[in-house]
Amino acid sequence: MSLVRSFTTCLTALGLWVAAVPLARAADAPQPPGKEWKVLFNGENLDGWKIRSGKAKYRVEDGAIVGTTVAGSPNTFLISDEEFADFELRFEVLLDDNELNSGVQIRSKVRDGEYQGRVYGPQVEIEASPGQAGYIYGEAAGGWQSPEPTSDDPKINQHSHFKNQQWNEFRVRAVGRKIETWINGHQIADLTYDQARYDDNPRGVIGLQVHGVGDRGPYEVRWRNLFIKPLEGEAAER
Repeated sequence: MSLVRSFTTCLTALGLWVAAVPLARAADAPQPPGKEWKVLFNGENLDGWKIRSGKAKYRVEDGAIVGTTVAGSPNTFLISDEEFADFELRFEVLLDDNELNSGVQIRSKVRDGEYQGRVYGPQVEIEASPGQAGYIYGEAAGGWQSPEPTSDDPKINQHSHFKNQQWNEFRVRAVGRKIETWINGHQIADLTYDQARYDDNPRGVIGLQVHGVGDRGPYEVRWRNLFIKPLEGEAAER
């Protein structure tokens, strides 16, 4: 083979390899469940998100958002730039340590406060089993909204559908005042949200919480495959 032909062959092979790289990266990108769904996290960076209310750290690792506690910090939130009203939300979450609880804010807002404002609104609880994962808490908005956690009956106020130190699939459906949640296919919450609080939060941001832990830790929580489908008209009525 001539030197020119050999050089041309090498360039051709290199061109094919370079062309294949973007395709491989595209295949690794989060794939939404359908065309109606919006990708909230691109798997590569935190574009479209910002930190509020505390000093916890957020980074991207292996296609997941990793939140790390910081000693002495209050609750911290990574919130979406975009707001949503009626929607279905899906995500996966893993708690690295059972000592940490977390949550995902829905329809939440930011009011004046330290660390560029205090995030408040309904939160889908995340915590180890047996526990209260999936129930709705009013973050800086009145405490528990789901009635089950306030019961004295452990058969009602806790469950074990959350898999400890494993990835868990959450589904959240919010239409009007009705908020429903599922964990790994099991329905947890079926709540009609408080009217006055709904009037204050009919739409808002999605937020990923790293809970304050005092001087303990550090602990970490991970999220991946975050998708949202806005619901309107017939879609909202199922």
